[in-house]
Amino acid sequence: MTAIFITGTPCVGKTTLASKLKGRLIKINDLAISHGFVMGIDENKGYKVIDIEKLSSYVDELTKDCEELLIFEGHLSHLCDGADKVIVLRVRPEILEKRLAERDYSQSKIRENLEAEALGVCSAEAFEKYPDCTYELDISDLGIDEAVELVEDVIENGGDYPVGSVDFMEWLVKN
Repeated sequence: MTAIFITGTPCVGKTTLASKLKGRLIKINDLAISHGFVMGIDENKGYKVIDIEKLSSYVDELTKDCEELLIFEGHLSHLCDGADKVIVLRVRPEILEKRLAERDYSQSKIRENLEAEALGVCSAEAFEKYPDCTYELDISDLGIDEAVELVEDVIENGGDYPVGSVDFMEWLVKN
């Protein structure tokens, strides 16, 4: 049927939002761990290093001939093959900073993620792989129900949410 990839920097609300959508939810990070696609731990940054090529091949196989709506959630999803639509969730860096701090991210990890959000890294990567079906949504000022409605509308109808329409570069210049 349809494979929807929901991506964005950590703490933008991917998991919360995706869990409220109708469809079978597949968490990319859990998939990578459970199928042995973890190659190790980055010693400097402390995060899992994932074999994207193997993960992508596996995701691509899952999406072929599928007869149900699949929702793939995770900040690596846009790097995988098989998407019918890629939805990049964006949140203003001031909001994101608070969320990251609440999850006890280190200052260096907070800064890295804020810069990635300001630069639109996930959007750029998604657009590079999926130029015709990537949507960029600023959900900074939306409640969860409003964000879910917006994402459901994109899934069902598409819409005019082009990559580049969300711009947080001013935050980067000021900080």
